[in-house]
Formats: sequence, structure tokens, C-alpha cells
Amino acid sequence: MTLKLHNYWRSSASHRVRIALGLKGLPWEYVVVNILKAEQHATGYTAKNPMGQVPTLELDDGRMLVQSLPIMEYLDEAYPEPPIMPRDPYARAQCRALAEIVNSGIQPLQNLKTTEQIKALGGDVAVWPKKFIADGLVAFARAVEATAGTFCVGNRPTIADCCLIPQLASARRFGVAIEETRLLAIEERCMALPAFAGAAPDRQPDAVRT
Repeated sequence: MTLKLHNYWRSSASHRVRIALGLKGLPWEYVVVNILKAEQHATGYTAKNPMGQVPTLELDDGRMLVQSLPIMEYLDEAYPEPPIMPRDPYARAQCRALAEIVNSGIQPLQNLKTTEQIKALGGDVAVWPKKFIADGLVAFARAVEATAGTFCVGNRPTIADCCLIPQLASARRFGVAIEETRLLAIEERCMALPAFAGAAPDRQPDAVRT
């Protein structure tokens, strides 16, 4: 058996885990969960992921892991080489903090469930998330000044980079201008690596190309 990632091409949380799997060099199977068709709410899927969200990582023994950050930390603990988190405790905490700026501070305000509710309340979903995304990226850029080398934390990719790159892709999708040159430089170095390039949304089998 092999690892199975239940995910959706445009989901930034799914994108993070695809990068992490690529950095680890692990074989895995792509399982499509089309969130625009509400497949995440089907009974068969919520048995795997009670929140009805993507991604879900199905281990080779049938156990399930949910939420992108715990999944990435599990991968780093179960498959230690190459590491995607620093070994130094303080640097690990800094790495987690950067990841959480995206995971807790930005992404929930742009996700489908939130924007659907904003739309139901009469808000403009094309405009509403922009300030949150822009402010979050400014905060990330400030925080990364204390940690960055070649990548977000030091000189090898970590889960912070796994979170940053999908968030930059989402920012562009929402029409947010990215002016933080340090983040753009990190992005360029990341996208030169096969793990990042191969995980890009438009390269996934369920991608909708216009």
C-alpha cells in the first residue's frame, strides 16, 4: 500500500501537504475531493475527516490524519530525512509561528466556507478577503526577517515555506498585489525545486484550466 492524499487542486491546505510529500520524496496516490461539488460533505468522506475539509492523509495501514500542519509534522517525524522542520527547539517554534500566520491568520478568512457565508450576508467575496491577505503577508514578511536564510527559516525548505508558497498563489488568485520582495525571492528559490513546482495547483490532475 502507499500513502493517499485526499485533496483538491486549488485548496491551499492541500497544496502545502503536496509540497511536503514532494520534499520528503515519498510515493503517494492523489485522491480527488471536489469541494465545489461538496464531495467533502459526503458521508463516506466525513467518516475520514469529521470537519469535512481537505486534505486528509490516509496512511498505508488505513489510519487517517487531518489538518495540514499536523500532517506535515507527522511526515517529518515518521520520515526524518530530509527534515522539513528545524531540529533546534527555538527555530522549530519560529517555524511553527510562521506557518500559523498563514494557517490561522490568513487562510481561514479566504476559504470557501467563509466566502460563501460572506456572500450570503451580501458581501463582495472578490473584495472582502483582500485586506486580510495583504496584511497577513506584510506580517509574515516582518516575521521572516528574523529567521530567513535562503528559505523562510535558514537554508533548507521547511513547513513555513510549504505554507507561504500556496498563500502567495492564493493572493494572486484574489488579486492581491505582492510587494514584499523578500517573500518573492524566497518564492523564486522554492519554485526552482521540483517538490514546489510539481505541487502547483495548475499541475494537478483535477485542475480546471481556463
